[in-house]
Amino acid sequence: MSSESQIIRTEYSEIMKKSYIDYAMSVIIARALPDVRDGLKPVQRRTLYDMYELGIRYDRPYRKCARIVGDTMGKYHPHGDSSIYEALVVMAQEFKKGMILVDGHGNFGSIEGDGAAAMRYTEARLTKFTQEAYLGDLDKNIVDFGANFDETEKEPLVLPVRVPNLLVNGAEGIAVGMATSIPTHNLGEVIDAVKAYMKNDEISTKQLMKYIKGPDFPTGGIVVNKDELLNIYETGQGKIKIRGKVETEELKGGKQQLVITEIPYTMIGSGIGKFLNDVYNLVESKKTGDIVDISNQSSKEGIRIVLELKRGADVENLKNMLFKKTRLEDTFGVNMLAVADGRPEILGLKSIIEHHVDFQFELMTRKYTTLLQKEQEKKEVQEGLIKACDVIDLIIEILRGSKSVKDARACLVNGVTENIKFKSGISKKMAAMLRFTERQATAILEMRLYKLIGLEIEALQKEHEETLKNIARYEDILNNYDSMADIIIGELDAYKKEYGRRRRTMIENAEEAIFEEKKIEEQEVVFLMDRFGYVKTVDVGTYDRNREAADSENKYVVHCINTGKICIFTDTGKLHQIKVLDVPYGKFRDKGTPVDNLSNYSSSEEQIIMICDAEQMRFAKLLFATKQGMLKRVEGTEFQVSKRTVVATKLQEQDALISVDVVTESQNVVLRTKGGYFLRFPAEEVPEKKKGAVGVRGIKLQKKDELEQIYLFEEGTETKVPYGQKEVTLNRLKQSHRDTMGTKNRN
Repeated sequence: MSSESQIIRTEYSEIMKKSYIDYAMSVIIARALPDVRDGLKPVQRRTLYDMYELGIRYDRPYRKCARIVGDTMGKYHPHGDSSIYEALVVMAQEFKKGMILVDGHGNFGSIEGDGAAAMRYTEARLTKFTQEAYLGDLDKNIVDFGANFDETEKEPLVLPVRVPNLLVNGAEGIAVGMATSIPTHNLGEVIDAVKAYMKNDEISTKQLMKYIKGPDFPTGGIVVNKDELLNIYETGQGKIKIRGKVETEELKGGKQQLVITEIPYTMIGSGIGKFLNDVYNLVESKKTGDIVDISNQSSKEGIRIVLELKRGADVENLKNMLFKKTRLEDTFGVNMLAVADGRPEILGLKSIIEHHVDFQFELMTRKYTTLLQKEQEKKEVQEGLIKACDVIDLIIEILRGSKSVKDARACLVNGVTENIKFKSGISKKMAAMLRFTERQATAILEMRLYKLIGLEIEALQKEHEETLKNIARYEDILNNYDSMADIIIGELDAYKKEYGRRRRTMIENAEEAIFEEKKIEEQEVVFLMDRFGYVKTVDVGTYDRNREAADSENKYVVHCINTGKICIFTDTGKLHQIKVLDVPYGKFRDKGTPVDNLSNYSSSEEQIIMICDAEQMRFAKLLFATKQGMLKRVEGTEFQVSKRTVVATKLQEQDALISVDVVTESQNVVLRTKGGYFLRFPAEEVPEKKKGAVGVRGIKLQKKDELEQIYLFEEGTETKVPYGQKEVTLNRLKQSHRDTMGTKNRN
């Protein structure tokens, strides 16, 4: 067997395990998590570098985002255009980032969750901050470059970011089996903390927090668990509680309104709409009667959500209710996970700053090593030119006497004079003593004649002096920790001065929001459901005034208490419950709400058999009857459950519930089949069962016959029911027993 066709036998589970671990690590390192050094995910790093390479700088015209996305995908990030564009959009959204990295032009979405326009419409360029603090000095061998996915381009493995971007802009990402969630912070505070660490690397997290008070979200808000922040920053994990900023404004006539001017960071996007809906539901469910109107007046100037209150409203209690019952107070889960030294690691505040400072020293070392090398090369060339100017006549004689550049170079570097014609032996002896370096010889051979002008020679000497100063300075920076630290701190101070801004998020300790729910006044109401399945409740007085219309227009009319529940039995044997308070309460002519919207009941899948008041049902016994003639009596207390939907009775295959009625033992039961058979017997013959039971047979059915109707009547009362073209008097039917055939009544 050839080596190409060898079969390697191995355990399938081992292959799967290895493949999945490889995949997971690929997602963690190359997709989802930021690098602790530059605080960027690969897609962000590649997009910014591509913009830098395309020359889309802050002082140049905007370029179409489609161009940026296409170029990034083709060169560096072959994972789909949507992920690249989404990353580009987020880097341009002021409400998501502590410092925006991309200057967007066009519709880049809104804080209320509106998406950005398609990439063919929007334009972008780098911000000045990104260009200076994230992409500066890339030409100075400051970071390592690696091959791209198809090895046709080179890309930086990390960007030379000069500020702790992981803290400033935070991070969010879901990997395989892990996720990162780092809040944004204030640029000025973070820079001050870095400087404090550089001056004393023994500094504690508590001392660092004198500079970094806590998160600084772009949406502002208030962090209310200040005392828990130290533990969060030490461990890198925890929960930050944030509240929106609520102000009270006085209106004419003694009225007030609550105005929300800042929202929790977690409410960005659909959370604002959800908040408005939650407030609306609080009013609808009568949890509060203090809110008269709610409007969202937010604009480009900022958030402004207005809650108009009724006169005499308890403002503080209402605020606490909003904090407790809506996302106006929310939790930001912190998990400061980043890639450090090639592996994912949960980092505390000090660890992140430590990694950042180590990275800055590495960047500065590489930068000034490159600069020193260039200055030393310049020094070598300058010294050669200065020396050449002193013997310029000899060099001209060598050049004129040489047959080729090779001969001239050999003479300048090694003093070889064999192939050169000299005017005198003295010149030949002096030429044999020349020992220029290769680089100096190249510079001499390329030197132009105007360089021999006196002023040019003077300028060359001044330039040489400047080069010597630079070399001394660079050597001092590379050999002296304090000198390099001063350079780093100087850069940080410049960034803070130009780009720093005041803190937006307040940090404080606040008491937990406690509010008193006002007890709903208990009253009797009437539940109405029309034939289209629309339900509503009205007060008893309204019902009494419109009794005739209410009874004729509605399929179900149930008297109940507003704090109780309505029970709906369906042909599938299910019981659905609705809180009466959830049913719209109002005027008699109001349309109401579809019952499907208030419960798990689905009008397309099941039919309603009976609707009753849960409280009244508790003291009764219910008689269940199915299409296949199965009967049982069940105590009403069996249905006192908290779940919205339960199984009310067990059904056999192809069977369906046809009737649920309140029954007493003194009553008679009459069963009528589709084929016209009537059977009368005492209700006490139907045994009591649990709600999960099938029941017992009530009537022996003929082939293809089924139970169609069930009647209840008191002994000694005359009860007539319609059947076909005539009426049947139930109490005149022959008294029999359960589980018999009954008698056929011809229509």
